[in-house]
Amino acid sequence: MPKLLSKSKLVAFRLCPKRLWLAVNRPSLREVSDATARNFDAGHQVGAVARRVYDARERGTLVDIDDLGFAGALRRSRALLGAKSPQPVFEAGFAAAGVLAFADVMLPATRPRSGMPPERSTSWRMIEVKSTTTLKDYHRDDVAIQTFAALQSGIELSAVAVAHLNKGSVYPGDRNYGGLFCEVDLTAEVMTRQAEVAEWVDDAHRFSQRQREPRQAMGAQCAEPFECAYRAHCEARTPPVKAAKYPVIWLPQVRTTALKERIAALSAQARAPDMRHIDDSLLSTEQLRVKTATLAGKVAFDRRKSRAALAPHGEAPTFLDFETIAFAVPRWAGTTPWQQVPFQFAAHRVEADGTLSEHGHLDLTGNDPRPGLVRALVHTFGGTHRARPVFAYNAGFERTCLEQLAAAVPRHRRELLDIAARLVDLLPVTRAHYYHPAQCGSWSIKQVLPTIAPDLDYQALDGVQHGQAAQDVYLEAIAAETSEQRRTQIDAQLRDYCALDSYAMVVLWAKLAGRAVPAAPSAMSAE
Repeated sequence: MPKLLSKSKLVAFRLCPKRLWLAVNRPSLREVSDATARNFDAGHQVGAVARRVYDARERGTLVDIDDLGFAGALRRSRALLGAKSPQPVFEAGFAAAGVLAFADVMLPATRPRSGMPPERSTSWRMIEVKSTTTLKDYHRDDVAIQTFAALQSGIELSAVAVAHLNKGSVYPGDRNYGGLFCEVDLTAEVMTRQAEVAEWVDDAHRFSQRQREPRQAMGAQCAEPFECAYRAHCEARTPPVKAAKYPVIWLPQVRTTALKERIAALSAQARAPDMRHIDDSLLSTEQLRVKTATLAGKVAFDRRKSRAALAPHGEAPTFLDFETIAFAVPRWAGTTPWQQVPFQFAAHRVEADGTLSEHGHLDLTGNDPRPGLVRALVHTFGGTHRARPVFAYNAGFERTCLEQLAAAVPRHRRELLDIAARLVDLLPVTRAHYYHPAQCGSWSIKQVLPTIAPDLDYQALDGVQHGQAAQDVYLEAIAAETSEQRRTQIDAQLRDYCALDSYAMVVLWAKLAGRAVPAAPSAMSAE
């Protein structure tokens, strides 16, 4: 048998030949990022649910490669797929024509036919399960390779499909995941691509046997459709390019054809595109403000217009920030795949006497956090505070959260939609009237805040310093094996982080509105 290339290596070859060569010849250089590890975990969770969905009677068999090893898994797969009374098989392995692949789901499609040998007596419906909510282009190559491996192993296939998550399915609870998947039939497509796949396999084997590491310029393939595990290696071997003093990547919203063509022309001249080489006539008002401020090294701040923009919202506003979590496989009834579900909010309120009060809610029980969070929201923003505007940064996110909460907890639908209607977005006001060269083209609040209040430093927070870390520790907190001591520590870290997000808006609002920053209710301070 010739040396085998796994399906994942062949998909890697399709994305970037060098990725395949490194996987075969320099596997020790592989570095799996935290984001990739999270995607693997999601894939395992989705696969486990798929086995329940496609084997409701629990008659199927999982081929466990961890227990059996590759050789044992292949032997076990052949036995199960050749059984006289076939049942569903999960993670069945195929090794033929230089390809090694494992199928997520194999369902017997016909009864055994008399007069035929067992291994040819049943045709199978093969299904690849994906944790995305849409069919991706690389999934098509993935399934074509899998089909090739199965057919070359002598398996008769009646149908081939991809099952991806159904974004519109609402989990009813009680572990009922019947509507979780959407199937896309690819039978006709993959069957017509088998000669093409055979060429990929031959090319990949030849390429992987090269003696020297191939040269390959870094590009979009290093991050799309998923991050390459050899990116750090390639970055280390890529000759440094003289960086532009004022990179054009700091220009926001590059959309016009003329500007894109000018940037491309500069790149073709083997120079790092610099804002100094971009004619002002090609820039929008916002882009020109960024360029002018950057080249001058001065803050662009129109105090009069920013004050005028905020004046209609009064002198006693409130501020709101959510932290959310998303599961590929919905955890709580009434949620959908990958839905962002709020588990925490922090709020600040400027009181009538000019002081600042802090509010919030955090649920680390692992139960559905929405009912308790809704009650806290209504208490914080309702009642005598219903006339106050509610500031958020990039408020579309908070609006979506509130609208989804209103649908999930209809008892408080009116109050939640009232809060949503009072939202005021600080982001467009900031973009229109404020820019500091240190923002480097970004209006993320974590990029803006240090230019206004350098003493408010997310890096000084303990444990949780950004949104992804907040999600990671939330998952840790709700895990059964997490100690109460650690859970208490996480509680404090999340409260500090979310409160800083909310307080950052207070500081920003004061800057834009031309007001003094209200005294911070905790150790936080700003100049």
